Amino acid sequence: MVKIPILNSGVGLNALLFISYLLVHCYSSDEDGGFNTFSVSNFRYSEIELKPYDWRYIRVDLPPWFSSMSITLKTDVDIDKGTIKRLPKNILPLICFRDRSLPLPEISDSSLKALGTFSNISIGGMRIHPSEEQCHLLEKNITVTLTNEQISPGVWYFGLFNGIGPVRTQSKMISRGPSYSFCANISVEGCTTLTMLGPYCNQTINLLTCARSDVYGGPKKLSVSDMYNKTVENVISCRNSYEAKCHGNDESNIYSLELLGTTVQLRIMATGVRFNQTHSANDTEDYSEIILMCYARHGSIPLTTSYDYSSDISKKPLVVDLPKEGRWYFTIQPINQSDVHGRMLERNISSNICYSMEWQAIECPVGKNGPNCTWQSYMLQTVLRKNPSAPFESYYLPMDEKMSLKAANFPLEPLLSNISVGDKLNFAWTYFIMDIPRGAAGGNIHIHLESDAKLDYEIYARFGGLPSLDTWDYYYANKTSYSNESMFFKLYDSSDEEFDFYILYAGEGTWSFGLKHPVHTSSSSKHQTDMSISVENCPKGCSSQGKCQLVVDSSGLALYSYCACDRRHGGFDCSVEIVSHKGHIWQSIALIASNAAAILPAFWALRQKAFAEWVLYTSSGISSGLYHACDVGTWCILSFHTLQFMDFWLSFMAVVSTFVYLAAIDEVSKRTIHTCVAILTALMAETGATRSTNIIIVISIGALGLITGWLIEFSTQYRSISWSVEFCINILGRWQNIRGWMSYLFITLRKRFRWAFVLMGFVALSMAAISWRLETTGNYWIWHSVWHVSIYTSSFFFLCSKVTIINDETHSHADREYELTRQDSFSGR
Repeated sequence: MVKIPILNSGVGLNALLFISYLLVHCYSSDEDGGFNTFSVSNFRYSEIELKPYDWRYIRVDLPPWFSSMSITLKTDVDIDKGTIKRLPKNILPLICFRDRSLPLPEISDSSLKALGTFSNISIGGMRIHPSEEQCHLLEKNITVTLTNEQISPGVWYFGLFNGIGPVRTQSKMISRGPSYSFCANISVEGCTTLTMLGPYCNQTINLLTCARSDVYGGPKKLSVSDMYNKTVENVISCRNSYEAKCHGNDESNIYSLELLGTTVQLRIMATGVRFNQTHSANDTEDYSEIILMCYARHGSIPLTTSYDYSSDISKKPLVVDLPKEGRWYFTIQPINQSDVHGRMLERNISSNICYSMEWQAIECPVGKNGPNCTWQSYMLQTVLRKNPSAPFESYYLPMDEKMSLKAANFPLEPLLSNISVGDKLNFAWTYFIMDIPRGAAGGNIHIHLESDAKLDYEIYARFGGLPSLDTWDYYYANKTSYSNESMFFKLYDSSDEEFDFYILYAGEGTWSFGLKHPVHTSSSSKHQTDMSISVENCPKGCSSQGKCQLVVDSSGLALYSYCACDRRHGGFDCSVEIVSHKGHIWQSIALIASNAAAILPAFWALRQKAFAEWVLYTSSGISSGLYHACDVGTWCILSFHTLQFMDFWLSFMAVVSTFVYLAAIDEVSKRTIHTCVAILTALMAETGATRSTNIIIVISIGALGLITGWLIEFSTQYRSISWSVEFCINILGRWQNIRGWMSYLFITLRKRFRWAFVLMGFVALSMAAISWRLETTGNYWIWHSVWHVSIYTSSFFFLCSKVTIINDETHSHADREYELTRQDSFSGR
């Protein structure tokens, strides 16, 4: 993975690196024929595995001068389109992306309604609302390039999910399903020149500069006295008058403007619209319908098909109320419209149209905001907790010397605005502005209001700009009116005297909260309302039904938190009950009590005085019961890892010991085999205990131990049989000799085992295999309990199938039959 420091360093280092890139690439671009782009960053991720209900986040930083972002993704997903339509959406492999913060696809179904492929993104541009995200199906190969005309610069998060839903965060006893691995390469290209942008960095950008003055006395068309006739002296404005720009109908000019801080209004106007040539008397072209369209867009170059605002600025200014902070782009396009038989048709302009562009950004002084700049505005200061459980956990208080830093909340009434705008309005606004630090997009904004009387407040939240009744990202008015359609808004406690909500995975940057309230002074208010604003890692403390986990995303650039819920609950905050309390009790009883089946083989081993096997079966049953008691969340006598290791290791040993027991060998040979098996099974239990292939490996080891035991047994017990070279030569050439040896072996095996018990043992073993196959995340407790009983029962039947005392007459008969067959074979030489 390659990381370019320009994305990870501070502002000063970023500036130095960019200047060095600019100098080098500007020089090389002249020699290379005008290539205006350079590689900003290149991230490589190789062979990252996604287990069932697993996920990965990837953060990508796009600087303001980026030109395009290319994504190449290769996976081993092999799901045909016909199968996808039949599969539930919660088990599909998905890739989701979101601007400024991490996606959470299970919160709402809106991101999954039009589920398509990632490569089918509209070329016209993506405009994703801050409270939205987009999800697409994972494919084998995904290659897509997104330009600066499609997406905005800033922070983007990509999430890859192998199944979604409340069970994604549930602590699962087992996760059945396919696993996927992916390799990714994400590269970002940038423009070497600040005044050139576009997909190929070939579009000239005119930078709008700002000349500030305390009072703006501009042209009448841009006069602000109508809006700010009472407090015009408190308004700080900026403007810039460009020299006349001229371009034809097919040409367009692009401007950019950087807004810093909260701005009340942005106005763009074209003045002095004229043509750069004198028209003769015979010129019949009508220029009376010339319009000068201005398209505005925040963060990206606007197109005629993708923009935020538009207006004919030759007749009236383009007005953006409460614009977002950051970079704005404006595209000016002259159009000649003519009325032909009642229809407006666009015509080409034969001469260039010229105009002067004027603009105005209206800001309020510190501590004021809103119309007339009369409403109170407070910048919130960050107060770190004394003993934070994780980074970025903090609460916010207004920057006021009278405010105590010891309490996490603050009284609201002394801070409220007491002036309304207009005679007909009986309410006012009070604004609170806070900043989420870089890399803390995995945190959650927590807002809590509590009063000793009925609340008459409404709160509106917006990222990057001031909120209003018409422009907001999230809001709460009352118990029935709030952002219930927003994916990342979670309301918890709500009553007439209190409300409590979270903004999940809030994007890093400036957040503004507008409190709408009746107009009253602090002296007239007899009630007290306390407000708290904080940033927390896990909402509601995972509802006291899970643990908050902190993880670094795959790019290593950001830290995020998530809830690891218990066995009964799931969801992003562990508030979804997946298993009821009664159901959890039954699951615990079934998984723990099913290990009592280990009494059967343990009792038989004790009766046959096979003490090693008795200890093994008893220990296996007890360790499995303790492991599952901890696994279901009932009681953990040791650490989970230790109990899991003991359960699987002793289970592996018990299976192999059953096979070895079927061979009648001495204790020395048995201890040797057990020692070798103990080493192998311990390695298996430690490195990958839950792998399905372990069943095949353990059975193979057991079968190998049984065959080895039989070879030892036959080599020591039947020494009377001649194994001379002469016999070995004749066994190859005489069918009669081979038939006698096979008959002897068959009689021995037939008398050695009780075949009815062998058959029942294989039936129980088949039932164990079937139950293992049928296990899923939802029915694990049922079929795994059946698996316990089947495994121990099969061991019991196999132990019972062995005849420990063989009739001497049977031995003698078998030996005599084999010896007669052998003598007949040699006499016929």
